[in-house]
Amino acid sequence: MTQKSPPPASAEHEAAHAHSTLCPIARAQVIVGDRWTVLVLRELFLGNRRFEEIQVQTQATPQMVASRLKKLEAEGLIERRLYSERPPRHEYHLTPMGISFHPVFLALRAWGETWCKGEHEEVAIRYTHIPCGQDPGLGPACQSCGKEMRREELSARLSGSFDAERRERLQAFKAGRV
Repeated sequence: MTQKSPPPASAEHEAAHAHSTLCPIARAQVIVGDRWTVLVLRELFLGNRRFEEIQVQTQATPQMVASRLKKLEAEGLIERRLYSERPPRHEYHLTPMGISFHPVFLALRAWGETWCKGEHEEVAIRYTHIPCGQDPGLGPACQSCGKEMRREELSARLSGSFDAERRERLQAFKAGRV
C-alpha cells in the first residue's frame, strides 16, 4: 500500500504554527521565507519603489508581486505612498522594520557571492562605505575601517554584467508590453 503525502500547508496554517513557537527563525520565515519576498526586498534596497520596476527585476508575475507587497505592508516592513491620483499609483518604501532587514540582505549577498558563483564571475553589487570611502567587502563589518555596514552609509554600484542583465530584462519587458 502506498502512502499519500500530506497536502501542502496553507499560509494560514504556517502563520499559526509560527506563532505557536517561541523560535524567532520560524516566525521570521513566515514573513520573509520565500524567494519572491526576498527579491522584492532586494529591489527596495536598490531603490526601486514602483510596482513595475519591482516586477521587471524580480521576474515575478504581477499577482506574485502584489501579494508579496501586501504581505510586507501588513507585516509592517513597507508602506505604500500615493504618487499619482489619476490613476491611483503607489510607491513602496521601507519602514524602520524593513530597513532593519538590511543585515540579513547583506548576509544573503555574502553567502551567495561566496558559495553560489563561479570563481571568474564578478561581484554583482559593489558597495562603497561612505565613512571611509573604501570597498567594505562582504561584511557585516567594513574590511577597511572595521565599522558595521549600515544601509545609510553604503553606496551601491552594480557590476557591468549585472547592470546589463537588469537593463536587458527591462528592455525585454518593455518589448513584450502592448
